[in-house]
Amino acid sequence: MKFNKIDLLTLLISLFLFASCESTSTIGLEVDPTSALEGQLVDSVTIKSNTLLDDAVETSTAASHPLGFLKDPIFGTTEASLALAVNVPNDAYSFGTTPTLDSAVLVLNYAPNFYGDSTATYSIDVHQLDENITRETSFLSNRNWSYSPAIIGSKSGKIYPNTRYKINDIVVGKPDTLKSVTPQIRIPLNNAFIQQNIVNTNVTNLKTNLNFTRYFRGLHVQVNKTNSTGNGGIMFLDFAATNSAVVLYYKLQNNSTNARDTTSVSFPITTTSPYKVAATVKHDYTGTSIATHLANPTVQYPVTYLQPLAGLKNKISFPYLDKFAANVGKVAVNKAELVIDLSAGTDALPYGPAPRLALYRYDIAEKRQNLPDNNAGSQTSAGDPRNQGAFGGYFNAVTRQYIFVVTAYVQDLLDGKTKDYGTFLAPTPNSTFSVFPSISTGARSVIGSFKKTPSAGDNTMKLNIYYTKIN
Repeated sequence: MKFNKIDLLTLLISLFLFASCESTSTIGLEVDPTSALEGQLVDSVTIKSNTLLDDAVETSTAASHPLGFLKDPIFGTTEASLALAVNVPNDAYSFGTTPTLDSAVLVLNYAPNFYGDSTATYSIDVHQLDENITRETSFLSNRNWSYSPAIIGSKSGKIYPNTRYKINDIVVGKPDTLKSVTPQIRIPLNNAFIQQNIVNTNVTNLKTNLNFTRYFRGLHVQVNKTNSTGNGGIMFLDFAATNSAVVLYYKLQNNSTNARDTTSVSFPITTTSPYKVAATVKHDYTGTSIATHLANPTVQYPVTYLQPLAGLKNKISFPYLDKFAANVGKVAVNKAELVIDLSAGTDALPYGPAPRLALYRYDIAEKRQNLPDNNAGSQTSAGDPRNQGAFGGYFNAVTRQYIFVVTAYVQDLLDGKTKDYGTFLAPTPNSTFSVFPSISTGARSVIGSFKKTPSAGDNTMKLNIYYTKIN
């Protein structure tokens, strides 16, 4: 039989294609062909899941800080307030000769990730702190900061987290100019209070930042729930730079011309060490299904709840995974996926689902640890965590699922190399994965639970294990 060149080329291509096709149950394995019996999928491994309160978290080092009040039909209410240290512009700052305050403004620079209803009306109140927070060493999210009852600043209206702001830029000796600045909230402060407590203070209080913060203490900022309208939301503020500050506009005597010049100065509010910013977050689940779940932590419900801002986490476990190993024998896990469905009807605007979830485990001391699949330092890592999607956890808006690749973790559990002291799910910022509770995102999720025989349309959580049995 003769082959022409074209027939021979076609035959070679066909052989190559057939040789490269492998079942997903055996891809990536390099085992002795006499030992590999068969490739299989099991997706009925029992998963238990329960809603638990998350831990309070340190807030002084957060990427951004929450402020707001949100009413959620599923998750109840969330309230976030701020305690802020106000710092001198520089050591031995002087207001010059006979200064007179024109106005004072608390400037709070927006960060991304607003969550809630931006069309609602927000009323924000400012008080003076009773405590000097710069002397504190712990800034947990459940810490309540005491403050004076007198309101020294307030603002009501819509918020515009993504809109740049235009202000008059004060130029000494020249006409003011209009300047575009980053999106921000500008809250007018009481002139008499600022004149008396800052402008007219003695030079010793302005000599160093230590002196000033000990004297002035700082500010407390919160949403006035009574004067706000709508379901509200949580805004996030950026204190990493120096855009947030108490800005004073004042007149002083020009000794050379005897004229009165107008100038401005910023007393910065920043997280840059040693300065301090703290957030307090409160959740109220009264009258919600969540309250029932928390009161019965061992009951398996059809759905479970995940909430950031040190709210709710989900403990999951695989109680019969060891029985699976005992029944099947030694296996090589080709791939293991934890597949989590978003519960239908729980993400109506403006209550969108968390864009990303964290999955982590406890060690024997109940300290949070990355799974080996999300540990760049592990030889069994399934991928560099900086490669988006390698480990997973991102919300897929098409399938309405979160999927984690947990191959190394499941293999270690089956082999007895790792003991499950607790495995947990929680929301995490879309840009930065963390095993610790986040106060820099507001989006929450309601997710399905394991079902042995799910029906069409059920919201479920399941573990897919693609494996090959080995003698």
